[in-house]
Amino acid sequence: MLFSIAYRMTGSVGDAEDIVQEAFLGLTRALREGTVVESPKAYLAAAATRHAINHLKSARVRREAYAGTWLPEPLVTDAGQPPRPADAPDPAEHAELADSLSMAFLVMLENLSPVERAVFLLREAFGYDYGEVARIVGKSEQNCRQIFARARRHIGGQRPRFSSSRARGSSRARGEELARRFFAAAAGGEMDSLLELLAPDVVFYGDGGGKAGALREPLYGQLQVARFLAGLFRRGRPMGVQVRPAWVNGQPGGVVVDSASRVISVIALDISDGMVQAIRSVVNPDKLAHLGPVSDAALRERGD
Repeated sequence: MLFSIAYRMTGSVGDAEDIVQEAFLGLTRALREGTVVESPKAYLAAAATRHAINHLKSARVRREAYAGTWLPEPLVTDAGQPPRPADAPDPAEHAELADSLSMAFLVMLENLSPVERAVFLLREAFGYDYGEVARIVGKSEQNCRQIFARARRHIGGQRPRFSSSRARGSSRARGEELARRFFAAAAGGEMDSLLELLAPDVVFYGDGGGKAGALREPLYGQLQVARFLAGLFRRGRPMGVQVRPAWVNGQPGGVVVDSASRVISVIALDISDGMVQAIRSVVNPDKLAHLGPVSDAALRERGD
């Protein structure tokens, strides 16, 4: 549960793990000092949220200076096994928690201040009531209601639409199959097949963090994205590049590896109405290290 909160707050696997550890260390210290903790779970949730808020305040300058498009560190699970948050007590809540993992949702949260982000997540994704949110963030209940309303206004129409758990379950196999066809077409340079799978207004986002080859600005349009993808995979063939199907932040996607099975990038696909609406590719090696050895292919692509 703590990782679920911390990761959604920070968009970083490593930072979320550090925050969880700090929360448990704080509880341990409190107990040793004789502090009465009526609910360890509530204590830890509050501690993790506060640590995340403080982290975001310190990281804000670094985030604003980020080179190119910022995407969260990817959470990857094997194809066929989309992540199920351990704290989801029922399928309906799991659907909302899974949707709040998506890269689109986490990027959207960048529009919010750290406190707004905490209030919005605790209320919207995790279902805390306003009294619980107020105790966690150290604000009044009325203030939290105002913060939540302000956060929703800031987000506006960018918020991804939550789907029902039943719809999500029935669409998983279709999403995996479409992703398989998409990567096969891209790897084979099959332009006609790619164009059939891409929405007319499809957009490609790349995150290299200034450390690996990536588009510094989003690329829009069916034909432009198809040509770009075909070119990427064509340049990757001499290196034995392959795509391993995976679920990335609860979405169909893949892990791109070289001939030595080192990670080059992780790609998440936004799929709706049977077409790929958006493609998000993380190439920044700092955001891939938690997945295993990282290839230098993207660095060579940049010219390093």
